[in-house]
Amino acid sequence: MSAVHDHRRLGRELDLFDTDPLMGAGLPYWLPDGAVVRHALEEYVREAERAAGYRHVYSPVLGKRELYEISGHWSHYSDDMFPPMRLGAEEVVLRPSLCPHHALIYRSRSHSYRELPFRMAELGGMYRSELSGVLGGLTRVRSIQLNDAHIFCTLEQAVEEARGALELIGRAYADLGIRAARYRLSLPGESGKYVADPELWRRATALLRQALDGIVHEEAEGEAAFYGPKIDVQIQDPAGRESTLSTVQIDFHQPERFDLHYIGADGAKHRPVMVHRSVIGSVERAVAHLVEEHGGAFPAWLAPVQLVVLPVGREQEEQAHTVVRRALAHGLRAELAGPEHGTLGARVRAARLVPYLAVIGEREAEGDCAAVRLRDGRRPGAVPVEELLRRIGAVAGARAAELWTAA
Repeated sequence: MSAVHDHRRLGRELDLFDTDPLMGAGLPYWLPDGAVVRHALEEYVREAERAAGYRHVYSPVLGKRELYEISGHWSHYSDDMFPPMRLGAEEVVLRPSLCPHHALIYRSRSHSYRELPFRMAELGGMYRSELSGVLGGLTRVRSIQLNDAHIFCTLEQAVEEARGALELIGRAYADLGIRAARYRLSLPGESGKYVADPELWRRATALLRQALDGIVHEEAEGEAAFYGPKIDVQIQDPAGRESTLSTVQIDFHQPERFDLHYIGADGAKHRPVMVHRSVIGSVERAVAHLVEEHGGAFPAWLAPVQLVVLPVGREQEEQAHTVVRRALAHGLRAELAGPEHGTLGARVRAARLVPYLAVIGEREAEGDCAAVRLRDGRRPGAVPVEELLRRIGAVAGARAAELWTAA
């Protein structure tokens, strides 16, 4: 990977994240600016999911070993799980997946066919015992914050729900300024890690092929989840290496294992289909890709700092502080970079990745204006402070790629 685009180097240079050997390999921590990016990304996803009819839940990161025996993770996925911890007569495990917890949440209440599709979402932690040799930056970690969701629906609704998930993924990529390298239908291979139920695989694969109708995609054996086939949305880093960011899966296995049901129009019990979907996958991998895709120059709505206010001299510092306070009151992320940080030119260069710079000289201070400089080099000139804050808020609110358009 080119050092220019390596998220590990940029992440440390930009004070986004870091690691410490006492915390352990594959367990990065987030610094304040990185936490801002992560929070903005998480809030975006929650808002998009709410608008698409999802209900959010929280579930614990621990579960009894028996839970993962029922789900099939223990027999098919235990090599990637941390060892169980003994609590009295019980054994508990750091979860490798959220889906068993969501199956239990669904099962905890009775459901009518009128409630379906029931879309359950969570940004939750999970843990994978990755080997040290494959760990790297944010792309392969042991502690993962996953944007996960499970849709419980009828068989007739499954294809439409899978298509809806793909549309949600497409809109998110457009807002994030990233693109899919390709779509892949991931099928089982010859190894014994997959659930042995040929009819299950046939039915689920047929439904996913319907969902992919009209979308150019490839098929790959040996890339499926252990319980069912999946659609993988692949991304590429600047070196051309691929990884999976988003997924859509159709699962008949876990509804059977957990004895899930809903009451149909006929008054009888019926088995729902479980559609797994992740819009941005793990937050860690998503941020890593965003750092590399944008070189740290995030879209305005994601930028850790959206506006830097630069007083030319000490005489303008009071007005500059006022502008920062007003920006914060508008919900913007703003900072002041005063003369103590060097010459104006040096301060401008230091803030080269910030979308908006507001220079406050003597004339601007007197007229409640700011000389605006954009990250792309444009200089719109002197703009009333209130108009500037309104413009930045509009761009961030619309998650627009363009920083400045005609008034």
